[in-house]
Amino acid sequence: MVTRLLGSVILLITMMPVWAVDQLSASVDKNPVLVGEYFTLTIEANGKVSGEIPDTSALSSQFVTSPISTSSRTSIINGSMSSTTSWQMQLLSRKAGEFTIPSFEVAGHQSRPIKLKVLAREQDGEAQQNIFIKAELKPDTLHVQQAALYTVKLYLGQDLLDGQLSAPQMQDAQIAQLGKQSEDYEIVNGRRYMVVTREYLVQPQKSGTYTLEPPIFNGQIREGYRRMAVSAMGDSIEVEVQHIPNDYSGTWLPSELVNLSEEWQPSDQTVVVGTPITRTLTLTALGVTKEQLPDIQVPDVDGFRTYPDETDRKQMTRDGRVISQLIASYALLPQTPGTYTLPEIKVPWFNTVINKVQYATLPSKTIEVKADPNQVSVAPAPVVSAPQQTTTQAEPQIVLQTADKTWLDWALMVSGYVLWLITLAIWFVTRHSTPRKPAAPEQTSKLPDEAEALKQLKQAANASDTAACYQALKALARAQGYAHLAAWRHQLSRELQNEIAKLQGALYSANQESVDLSLLYRLLATQHKQVKNAKKQTLEPLY
Repeated sequence: MVTRLLGSVILLITMMPVWAVDQLSASVDKNPVLVGEYFTLTIEANGKVSGEIPDTSALSSQFVTSPISTSSRTSIINGSMSSTTSWQMQLLSRKAGEFTIPSFEVAGHQSRPIKLKVLAREQDGEAQQNIFIKAELKPDTLHVQQAALYTVKLYLGQDLLDGQLSAPQMQDAQIAQLGKQSEDYEIVNGRRYMVVTREYLVQPQKSGTYTLEPPIFNGQIREGYRRMAVSAMGDSIEVEVQHIPNDYSGTWLPSELVNLSEEWQPSDQTVVVGTPITRTLTLTALGVTKEQLPDIQVPDVDGFRTYPDETDRKQMTRDGRVISQLIASYALLPQTPGTYTLPEIKVPWFNTVINKVQYATLPSKTIEVKADPNQVSVAPAPVVSAPQQTTTQAEPQIVLQTADKTWLDWALMVSGYVLWLITLAIWFVTRHSTPRKPAAPEQTSKLPDEAEALKQLKQAANASDTAACYQALKALARAQGYAHLAAWRHQLSRELQNEIAKLQGALYSANQESVDLSLLYRLLATQHKQVKNAKKQTLEPLY
C-alpha cells in the first residue's frame, strides 16, 4: 500500500511540467454566419490554468455577447497526463460585413485572430418563410420622455421545440415589457403561422437620432425527424427624439391628447351647510405612463373646507397607444351660507401633434349654499344690569346640629352586620359544592371582515389614533361592498358624514380639525347593530 502511494506521488511530481500552458487557440463553430444568428467562440488552452480568464471586453463593441462559461478536463493515456481548459461564449452580429475577432492572451500565450464574415439575410429565402419577425413603433417620432408602444410579432411556420427571444435595445431610453406575451394564429400568403406577440414601452430620455434595435430569435424547430437550428431578426427603426421646448413651464407632459373631467356627488348646485360634497377629477392622457401624470392642485375656497380623499392611477394599451388615467377625489364641506364660485383648474401639457403648449381646463363652477333648516339659531338674551342696592342684607348662617342616636338605631345597624356575615358564610360553604360549568370551546371561526373592522375602529378610537381610525373606516367600507370611501360615505347619515369629514380634516387639513373618535365609533356601531337586527327579523326562505 505504501509503495503504491509513493509511486503515485512520484508520478504526479514527474508529470508537473506537462500542466503548464504550452498552446492557446481560438475558434468559431460557424463561418460565415447570418445577421442575427448566434455562433459559439471557443478559446482553449493546453495545460492547467487556475483563476485566469481571457479578456474578451473588445468583442462587445462589435457583437452582442453572452457570459463566459469555463470548463476543464484532465486525462491520462498510457501513463501520460494532459489537461485542457476552455472558455466558451455566444456572439451575435446585428450588421452584415467582415469582422476580425482579436487575439487573446492567457499565461503569456496568445491565440491567432479570426476573420469572420457576416451575411445579410435574404428576404425571400426559405428560412425567412419558415420564421420571421415584424416590429412596429407607434408613434415613430417622439419627444423626450414620451411613451411609445413597440409591438413585436414572431411568426413561426414550423413546430417549435425551444427558443429564446431577446429584448429590443435603444441607447438613452427606458424599455419595459408590458404584461405577458400572447400567442395566436394568422394566415400570411396562404400559410398558417403561430404568432407570438410582445409589447414594450419605449421612453427616450435624451433628444437626438437613435436606432431601435429589434429583438433576435434563436431556437430549434422540427424538420422531419431532425432538430434544426433557426434564427430571425426584425428590421431596425430610426427614431427622432425632439427636445423639451425652452418656454415650457410646469410638469413636462408630452402627449397626443389630454382630457380633464370632473364628477360631483351630489350633482345639485344647491347644497345645505354641513353637507359633504365629493368632487372626483379624472385626468386622461395618451402616450404617457401613469407615473408621469401630475397631481391636480385644487385651490382653497373661503367658506369651504377641502380634504383630499383617495387617488388612483391606471394604465392600459388600446389600438397601439398607451393610455393613462389619474383619478383623484376631494371632499368639500360648506361652512356658511352664500353663493360661491370655485375657480377653474388648468393642467399644462405639450401637444406632440402640433408641437404647441395647451391646457386641459375645468371651467369655474358656482355653488349656492343654504342654511340648514333643521338647525335653530338661538339669539343671545340681552343683558340687563340690575340697579345697585343701597341697603345691605345680612348673610344667612347655616347651623349644624348633631342628633343623638337612639337604641333602635343601634339595633338596626347591628342586625345589618349580622345578616351580612350570615350571607358570607353561606356563600363560602356552597361555593365548593357547586359544580363548575365546562369552559366554552374557543371560537375557531374567524371574525367577519365587518366585525373585525369595527373592532379595529374601536381600538383606534380608544388610542386616539386618527390615522389608524381612517384605515379602519376604509376597511369597513370594503367589507360592506364599497371600493372607495367616498361612495360608502354618501349612504350614511348626515351626522356620520360630518364626523368622517372632520376626521379627514384632522388628517389632511392645514388647520387641525377637532374630531371625537369615540362618537364616530358609537355612531357606526349603532348603525351596524341596526342593520344586523333588521337581517335577523327577515324570514328565512321556506323549502
